[in-house]
Amino acid sequence: MWIYEKKLQYPVRVSKCDPKMAKFLIEQYGGADGELAAALRYLNQRYTIPDKVIGLLTDIGTEEFAHLEMIATMVYKLTKDATPEQMKAAGLGEHYVDHDKALFYHNAAGVPWTAAYIQAKGDPIADLHEDIAAEEKARATYQWLIDITDDVDLQDSLKFLREREVVHSIRFREAVEILKEYQDEKRVF
Repeated sequence: MWIYEKKLQYPVRVSKCDPKMAKFLIEQYGGADGELAAALRYLNQRYTIPDKVIGLLTDIGTEEFAHLEMIATMVYKLTKDATPEQMKAAGLGEHYVDHDKALFYHNAAGVPWTAAYIQAKGDPIADLHEDIAAEEKARATYQWLIDITDDVDLQDSLKFLREREVVHSIRFREAVEILKEYQDEKRVF
């Protein structure tokens, strides 16, 4: 189903060790509007959506895993040279005690990821509107992450991710219109 290339979708560079920024980025790793939740949401919803848009959910869900890989790389690079004292000062003391510098699915506040983040109503229009909202929230979060770092290399990768969220939102909006036309033709989902 997939072909995996051993390279990131977009290059990830960071200029310096910055565990505080890594703490913020964790939101997009294991937060409610992060990449894991998005990938699982879309790949799950594809089983109850009309054939006309299954491929879209598959494509975007798969791409979200590529984004998850980019976030993981950013967090790794931002923390790999950090001392335990720096981790603690950055608000990652509890994370360090539980996981050292290993990634773990939780949000920026340290709340573990939960399947409750994944929405699936079974109504294609409702699910796609949920997906649009998820993409817009992720776009906003990426903008705020860009705003709080002075690392231009990191900003570059974050801008790429922000723009991909915009594209996904547009594609989901187009899918809503396709399904509304489908509905108007008196076809049943």
